Amino acid sequence: MSEIIAYKVGENIVDTQSIGETNGAMPIYFDNSKDALNVIRHSCAHIMAEAIKALYPDAKFFVGPCIEDGFYYDFRVDDIGTKLGEADLNAIEAKMKELIELKSDIVKTCFSKKEISERFKNDDLKQEVLKRIPDGIVSMYSQGNFEDICRGPHVPNTKFLRFFKLTRVAGAYLGGDETREMLTRIYGTAYADKESLKEHLRIIEEAKKRDHRKLGVEMKLFGFDDEVGGGLPIWLPNGGRLRSKLEQILYKAHRDRGYEPVRGPELLKADVWKRSGHYANYKENMYFTTIDDQEYGIKPMNCVGHIKVYQTEIRSYRDLPLKFFEYGVVHRHEKSGVLHGLFRVREFAQDDSHIFCMPSQIKQNILEILSFAGKIMENFGFDYEMEISTKPAKAIGDDEIWETATRALKEALDENGFKYGIDEGGGAFYGPKIDIKITDALKRKWQCGTIQVDFNLPERFDLGYIDSNNERQRPVMLHRALLGSFERFIGILLEHTAGELPFFIAPTQVVIVPISDAHLDYAKQIAKELRKINVDSEIASKNESLNKRIRTAEKQRVPMIIVLGDNEVANRSVALRDRQARTQSDMGLAEFINLMKEKLSEVYF
Repeated sequence: MSEIIAYKVGENIVDTQSIGETNGAMPIYFDNSKDALNVIRHSCAHIMAEAIKALYPDAKFFVGPCIEDGFYYDFRVDDIGTKLGEADLNAIEAKMKELIELKSDIVKTCFSKKEISERFKNDDLKQEVLKRIPDGIVSMYSQGNFEDICRGPHVPNTKFLRFFKLTRVAGAYLGGDETREMLTRIYGTAYADKESLKEHLRIIEEAKKRDHRKLGVEMKLFGFDDEVGGGLPIWLPNGGRLRSKLEQILYKAHRDRGYEPVRGPELLKADVWKRSGHYANYKENMYFTTIDDQEYGIKPMNCVGHIKVYQTEIRSYRDLPLKFFEYGVVHRHEKSGVLHGLFRVREFAQDDSHIFCMPSQIKQNILEILSFAGKIMENFGFDYEMEISTKPAKAIGDDEIWETATRALKEALDENGFKYGIDEGGGAFYGPKIDIKITDALKRKWQCGTIQVDFNLPERFDLGYIDSNNERQRPVMLHRALLGSFERFIGILLEHTAGELPFFIAPTQVVIVPISDAHLDYAKQIAKELRKINVDSEIASKNESLNKRIRTAEKQRVPMIIVLGDNEVANRSVALRDRQARTQSDMGLAEFINLMKEKLSEVYF
C-alpha cells in the first residue's frame, strides 16, 4: 500500500502519515533548520536522479544521500562508461526545474527485501544497495517516473524544491572501494528560500578565490609534483619560513607551560604496533616494510614513541604531570580520491603532545589544554566550539574504562561551563576525545585540535608510577594536538585570511622597493636592520617598473611595502604602505623599526 508522507519541519519533524489525515488543519512548511534541510536536500537528490534518468534513459543509480552542505548521487550513465562533466549540469538543472513544476507527490511504498530484489533484478547497482540493507521490510520513494530504494524522509510534493543548485561533478568508487568501478557523482545543494541559497552560492564563489591551493601558488608557499607522489607537499622557501615561524611561536608557548621536547623514531617494529592496538585497529591506514626479515611500520601518530620516552625512567607521583611534545612527522595511507591540497595529505607534521598524569589530575590538565587552545584561536582570529566523541564500534578496552574516560571529559567541561556537542561513536579506537572545531571567515567549520583521555595504552604498555605510599599505580595518558597538523592548519588559515596572514607569521613581512639603483644601498641597510629584529624582508630590485614590483608584492600578500627614493635616502625615512590596514604614511627609519617590533609582539600565548 502506498502513502504520501507529509512533514511540518521547523523546530521538530512531525510525521502525519498521509496528507489526507491532516484535513488541511496543519500547514506544511520548511525552514532552514538542520532537519528541514536534510529532508529538502535528500528529496532534491531524487529529483536530480529523475532528471538524469529522463536525459539518459540507461542511467542506473547507486546511492544519493544528503551531506553537510548539500547532497549527491552516485550513478552510471550507461554500460560503456560515459562520464558527465561540468558542462552537463545546466541541462540537468533545467530538467529538474521542469519536473518540479509538475508538482508531483512523493510517495512511499513498502515491500519485502525479496520483492524489491525481484523488482530490480536487472539493476546491478540496486543489488549492491540491497546488500547493505538488513532483511525485512524495505521502503521505496517515487515521484513522477522515478523510484528508488530509500528510508526517507522526503517532502510530500516536489513543489517544495524550488531553491537548488548543482555545484560540481566528480568520480566516486563504488561503495568507496578503490578496487571497484568508478561511478559519476554529482553534488548539489538546496535551501528553503532563495536568499539562503544565494548566500551559500556567494560563499562558494568566495571560497574559490580563497582556495589555499591557488594561494599556495600565488604566494610561492608549497606545491605538489606527480613524480614525487600524491599527498606529499613540497614546501618552498616562503612556505618554509611560514612553517618555521609557526613552529617557533608554539615551541616557546609549550616550554612556558612546562612541556619537554622529545622525538620518537618514524619507523618502529610491527610488534610495538601490535601491542598498542594499531596493527589490529588501524593497519589499513599505515605503511609497512620489511627489514632483515622483520616487519616495520611507519608511524601514523606519535603516541608510541612518547610512551617509550616515559619508560626510560622509573616515575614518581612527584614527576606528574609529565608533558612531552613533538612536531612529529607521520604518514597515513590515504586513498588518492580523498587527497585535497594540504587538507588531506599522506605525510604531515602534528603539533603533538602526550601528558602522563594521575587520575586526580585529569580535569586540571584538560582545562589547561583548553586554555592553551583558546589562546591559539584568539591569535589567529578563529571562533571555536567543542564536541565530545565517544567509543567507536572498533575499539580497545572494556566499557567501564571508556565510561570512566568519557565521564572525565564531560565533568571537566561541565564544571567550567563549557558548551559542547556529542558525536556518538566518533572517538579514537583507544579513547574518547574532545574535538576542537573552528569557524572560519566564511562560517565553515573545521575540525582541528583534539584532546583524548586514554586508560588503554598505559595498560597495554604496563606504564606505572610510584605513589605517596610507595606503591605502583597506573598513570592516565592524555593525547593532545592543538593545530591538528601544520599542513591542515596552514591551509585553513590561508583560506580564513584570504592569504592576508598575521604579520608575526607572514613568510615575507616587508618588501623594500628602491626606485632606482641609486637607492639600493639604503635598501640593503634597512634589510640588515630588519634581520636584527627577526623580520623577514626582500628587496624588489628587478629591472621592472616600480608599479609592477609593488603589484608583485601585493599579489604575494606581503603585509608591509616600503618605497625608497631620493627623499627617503636623504632623510633616512621610508614611504610605508600597510596593506592590511590599507594606509600609507611617511616615517623615520627608527620609528619604522619600532613599529615592526610592535607588530611582532602582537602574538600572545
